[in-house]
Amino acid sequence: MRREDLRNIVIIAHVDHGKTSLVDCLLRQSGQFRDSQLVGDCILDSNDLERERGITILAKNIALPYQGVKINIIDTPGHADFGGEVERVLRMADGALVLIDAAEGVMPQTRFVLTKALQCRLKPIILINKIDRPDARPFEVLDEAFELLLELEGGHHLQEFPFIFTTAREGYATEAPAHRGDSMRPLLDMVLREIPGPEVEPDAPLQMLVTTLDWSKYVGRIAIGRIQAGTINQGQTVALLQADKTTTAKIAALYVFENLGRLQVEQATAGDVVAIVGLEQIEIGDTICHPEHPRPMPRLSVDEPTLEMVFTINNSPFAGRDGKYVTSRQLRERLYRELERNVALRIQPLEEGDGFRVSGRGVLHLSVLIETMRREGYEVSVGKPHVILHERNGVMEEPFENLTVEVPPEKVGPVMEMVGDRRGVISKIDTRHNFTYLVFTIPARGLIGLRTKLLNATQGEAIMHHRFEAYRPLEGDVPRRSNGVLISMAAGRAVAYGLNGLQQRSDLFVAPGDEIYEGMIVGENSRDNDMAVNPTKEKKLTNVRAAGSDENILLKPPRRFSLEAALEYIEEDELVEVTPTQIRLRKATLKEVNRRREGRRKA
Repeated sequence: MRREDLRNIVIIAHVDHGKTSLVDCLLRQSGQFRDSQLVGDCILDSNDLERERGITILAKNIALPYQGVKINIIDTPGHADFGGEVERVLRMADGALVLIDAAEGVMPQTRFVLTKALQCRLKPIILINKIDRPDARPFEVLDEAFELLLELEGGHHLQEFPFIFTTAREGYATEAPAHRGDSMRPLLDMVLREIPGPEVEPDAPLQMLVTTLDWSKYVGRIAIGRIQAGTINQGQTVALLQADKTTTAKIAALYVFENLGRLQVEQATAGDVVAIVGLEQIEIGDTICHPEHPRPMPRLSVDEPTLEMVFTINNSPFAGRDGKYVTSRQLRERLYRELERNVALRIQPLEEGDGFRVSGRGVLHLSVLIETMRREGYEVSVGKPHVILHERNGVMEEPFENLTVEVPPEKVGPVMEMVGDRRGVISKIDTRHNFTYLVFTIPARGLIGLRTKLLNATQGEAIMHHRFEAYRPLEGDVPRRSNGVLISMAAGRAVAYGLNGLQQRSDLFVAPGDEIYEGMIVGENSRDNDMAVNPTKEKKLTNVRAAGSDENILLKPPRRFSLEAALEYIEEDELVEVTPTQIRLRKATLKEVNRRREGRRKA
């Protein structure tokens, strides 16, 4: 049977198409909150990283009442690197609101999330958002969405094909862009009309799939999922059907989602999205069942990672100065704890040494993990990102990505040249208003370090998005970094006099007064070779003076790297040292004599 008093929907879209803004609008118009409870924008983007970067990283649940029906809404990330978050929460929903920007139209992540939604048999509603933009083209974008559904073999939805036009900023939904609405009620009415209630078995034994894990320092793990069959009670003993074993546990507390938070209840029934406390050994993909009637549900499966990095402890001369957790045991515990809730992550210990090979969906996916760890007090050294290769029928294959670049027409030349050098092949060119949209197929190797170069070549006007496309036979070499680096041969503090002699032939990464150790990278060489330098060199103090010898020293501001830029910049023999307060570049082998010895051995 289907429950008519409940709707479970997921909001999916490309990054920055307005998912979280739409949820803000629904919250404000729901009448369930005081103004003081809903302050600012992107209310659900609650953690510091999400607010600083302006993107959604973690999927979140809220529930709103409307005309006697409870609507569970799941907000999801829009960036392709966090696709694992989207894939697992789709199993909790029966319908999907597919947001598309009225000006940008269908973008790479739109295709990805809609593909996954159709695979989970969700009923899609197309939302053409931001119709108040001056460059909006709502009907053209609606045609693009129609063609995308047809291309993804969602033709069975085309007979009904529900769609609506919205603007989250102005706060209304309408069936015709020319007619201004006054609220989001038409959207909510469409949800009740078009999205079916959850199909449940209320009288069958308990069955529930765990799709998300939360954690609290007070109660430990919190399992979140949708009850498929039966009833669950607080204090009940249940069976946990895991990948390799079956155990029993007692439910300590039971919550349902209510508005922005959770409400503790004594009982929940089939169709409800619940949070369960007390199951310490629970993992994502486990099935919670009645002990006498164990019925496992298909385990969650997400797309495999495409990129990997090596994480090791920080062994530089400055190790332990900033961080609270600096040992390999603490690093291991933290990484495996992340594995419990991040289903798109893979971790494998190295055969030699005390490092770990960590695999994810992209540089942003892994850099968010590193940034989270450094804010928790961890120190870690990270190696160069590498794509994950597969062998099939004796042929080595690598991941290819679909790359979309939005750029002004006069900057198309540098973009074409740069992407072409990295073995990208153009498949589509489209001009909209004052921008040109270029679509490429490019090896994932070619994307590493491309964003920074594109921004420099276009004076910051390029916008790029990419998504995984397929594994294909390995291409030839992709150009590496064309410049060598300056490596400090001494320890101490950088001195303006020493840096002044270096800046004529390099781009500096340090400023006077910065602490430096031997083997630390302090600048980029103007040539293609590495060079050992002494940035701590001071002027000799003598009693001899000559005209012009005491000229003023004027130094260019140093180039400071963000975490993603540093990870994309380094080469095979280099590491990024990450501490709670510093991001430094260094050579893996610090001593100059040891680096020369290794070079001779390789030669």
